[in-house]
Amino acid sequence: MDSQRALPIAVIGAGPIGLAAAAHLLERGLEPVIFEAGPTAGAAIEQWRHIRLFSPWRFNLDAAAVRLLGQTGWEPPRLTALPYGGELIDDYLAPLAALPAIGSRLKTGARVVAVTRAGLDKTHARDRDTTPFTVRVEHNGGEVRDHTVAAVIDASGTWSARNPLGTSGLPAIGENTAVDWISSPLPDVLGRERESFAGRRVLVVGAGHSAANTLINLAELAKDEPGTRIVWAVRGGSAEKAYGGGDADGLPARGQLGGKLRRLVEAGKIELHTGFGIAALKSLDTHVGVEAVDGRTLEADVVVPCIGFRPDLEILRELRLNLDPAVEAPVELGPLIDPEFHSCGTVPPHGARVLAHPEKDFYIVGMKSYGRAPTFLLATGYEQVRSVAAALAGDQAAADIVQLELPETGVCSTNGTSCDAPATGTTASEESGCCAAPEPVLVGFPTGLSHGRSGGL
Repeated sequence: MDSQRALPIAVIGAGPIGLAAAAHLLERGLEPVIFEAGPTAGAAIEQWRHIRLFSPWRFNLDAAAVRLLGQTGWEPPRLTALPYGGELIDDYLAPLAALPAIGSRLKTGARVVAVTRAGLDKTHARDRDTTPFTVRVEHNGGEVRDHTVAAVIDASGTWSARNPLGTSGLPAIGENTAVDWISSPLPDVLGRERESFAGRRVLVVGAGHSAANTLINLAELAKDEPGTRIVWAVRGGSAEKAYGGGDADGLPARGQLGGKLRRLVEAGKIELHTGFGIAALKSLDTHVGVEAVDGRTLEADVVVPCIGFRPDLEILRELRLNLDPAVEAPVELGPLIDPEFHSCGTVPPHGARVLAHPEKDFYIVGMKSYGRAPTFLLATGYEQVRSVAAALAGDQAAADIVQLELPETGVCSTNGTSCDAPATGTTASEESGCCAAPEPVLVGFPTGLSHGRSGGL
């Protein structure tokens, strides 16, 4: 990148990982330009600000970002406390984005629609490594501009690309025309979106922590709104995955979540349907019909899709990527995070070398770097961008030294659930912790971000 040092480095996404990347680049004397599709930093997290995380603050703060904030007299939150998504924004991301060093380089309402090499499509190899990147951005108001940059760090997350409700990785028949009956993945059923759920038949689909959070919140809603009917559909033969480790769980907050959910099901507050792979959705005048592969049917006024996320790779079509065929992560990272074999606690620290693609000076980091795997931790992403910034600065020795302190995860998923999922309504010890955001969260952010399921989760 030496010949392009006069050009900035594009960071896509202003979530926790994107802003951390910018902080590390600044410490290295490099110039970031941050493109955030939403109206503010942390825009994706804003959609689940009502969700509490399993991991304490000390695992959710990036060292370079904290050093930058510390120059202003910023006081860190209590490191053992478990933050809500809203607190992650209000007490950390918003102050960080407001710093002149970050704010002057942050472009909000700026959606990246394509990344390529200036004047070269992906079929051209000559001088490719020394040719700057072109980042095409759609700005608020509809203006589209091309930005020339020296390198690209894609921290755009996966929140905007949920998995389909249907089986086989495809949308159910009729799913795309039933959007009026489908909610966001982590709706605020007790707050902002209460009226959409009160007194209605709600079908929650999924077996991760996002589903557990939503089901428990719906049960609270039903206490005040007795006409609320809660139906839960899981594709597998049982709901044991969602119940977690109970009292044996290494994360007390997560164990309490699963235990509470089990009790609600056993008490008949939640109607559980197992082995319910969705084949079709039929939009009716007043509700939606949901048909299983085996012919069973359910009716709902609202469907909540707690089914995880996948990376949106469309903007990267003109880049030369090397992705794992199963989880769509960088090829060297894929086998390390495949949820059929690994949990968040077994993934080794990794940095620029593991994240590298044939496209020199391009990196996917954060939740998006994990592709379809749901076990991402914010702490992992912070170490990723520290290493990537070092590599882009030409300090390969520092880039290759990857060290990571992770929380004890106890009963952590080897079956597809997320370590990063949020906690809801728990009183567990704040000393416990696992990941960082939803099962998306997600944040299991899904089963994901940590839950750090655009904007940069």
